[in-house]
Amino acid sequence: MSTTVTMPQLGETVTEGTILSWAKKPGEPIAADEVLFEVSTDKVDTEVPSPVTGTVLEILVEAGVTVPVGTPLIVIGEAGEAPVAQPAAASQPEPEPSSAPGPEPVPAPLPVVEEVAVAAVATGGTDSAPSAGEAGEAARFLSPVVRKLANEHNLDLSQIVGTGRAGRITRNDVLQLIDAGGGAAPTAPPAAPVPAAAAVATPVATAPSGPIPVMEGDDVRDLDRIRTRIGTNMILAKQTAAHVWTSVEVDYERVERVRRRHRTAFKEREGFSLTYMPFIARATMDALKAFPVVNSSYYLEEKKAVFHAKVNLGIAIDLDQGGLIVATIHDADGLRMIGLARQVRDLAEKARSGNLEPDDVAGSTFTITNPGPFGSFMSAPIINVPNTGILSTDTVTKRPTVITNEEGQDMIAIRHIGYLGLTWDHRAFDGSTAVLFLRKIKENLETWDWEQELN
Repeated sequence: MSTTVTMPQLGETVTEGTILSWAKKPGEPIAADEVLFEVSTDKVDTEVPSPVTGTVLEILVEAGVTVPVGTPLIVIGEAGEAPVAQPAAASQPEPEPSSAPGPEPVPAPLPVVEEVAVAAVATGGTDSAPSAGEAGEAARFLSPVVRKLANEHNLDLSQIVGTGRAGRITRNDVLQLIDAGGGAAPTAPPAAPVPAAAAVATPVATAPSGPIPVMEGDDVRDLDRIRTRIGTNMILAKQTAAHVWTSVEVDYERVERVRRRHRTAFKEREGFSLTYMPFIARATMDALKAFPVVNSSYYLEEKKAVFHAKVNLGIAIDLDQGGLIVATIHDADGLRMIGLARQVRDLAEKARSGNLEPDDVAGSTFTITNPGPFGSFMSAPIINVPNTGILSTDTVTKRPTVITNEEGQDMIAIRHIGYLGLTWDHRAFDGSTAVLFLRKIKENLETWDWEQELN
């Protein structure tokens, strides 16, 4: 009895995945819970274990192909069962002997084909262009990034000639159209019989021509998946949202005094240090309730704004300079400060150990990034679209500042001062809202009784 493994539902918001690699080949044994394949969703890569013990009989989807959830991927049979034999190439019939010898036929020269070209060369050796059905099948296998780019820019993917394997539309194909101003995509020529030597379409240029400039001693490296994703998402965010940056200065003296009193007991109890982040996150939750438009998502093409009932707080996590990922604290507005601190710590550990699940990086409604521990003064981060804002928490340090004492006298004092920067989408709201939102966070940090949050 055989088992067919399908593309799993890796998260509530995940609808498809890209097969990155197979751990086994047909004919090889596999044990239950042993890694079977690695799959990539829009945000994270996940190793999927085998549900059964047996022998791999047949791989139905090649590595690099994106398929919807539920698509059959691989067949596993009983232990020792023979794999499915691959169909042999059909033998060519020998020509019948001619009664009169004729001139030797001259073989036609074989065309030189690059692997990145549109695959109009059929696997069966046909000498015609791909049929409409074949083109539609190739276009159906799209990566999550390609689908997201196309949806954000309202592109008709059926009108794009793909340059990937089997005519698949790549990210660069879509970016080329976006860079050209979103005009009509190049259309494929009518499917008509053509000579075999002309059956390969010319690939669409995806970058300016010319070699990458390299100087003597330079080290040229391929971009890994996370750097490629970051690059794509950052360009998309800048092209989509109308970025504006606003900042305020915050007196953290009240927070620092509470933090200093509790930091030893907190670390003994929780196992990690009490930083400024949970204080800022808690103050931000209150401000988002006061200004719900900052906790919204904006969709210009649909002329809709979604005001979220809950706050799913995105936290930008540095992967030890190996990349950056935004993990999500779901229902963060229902947590007190200690709960927020625990969630931030747990997500950071999962991210740096590579154990984030798809739902851990989905559904954020507002984001906080924290370059402060690295020594930043002021930062202007890129919005995590479709969020309408991202808060940057920068270094808190002791500085001389003017304060007013209880008698109303001004005096110079040494205080713990830092800056909060908000990058916001001017399409969704205006500068007055941005400043008032930041001022609310500032007021909370400077005036709240933080002892009760830690008791």
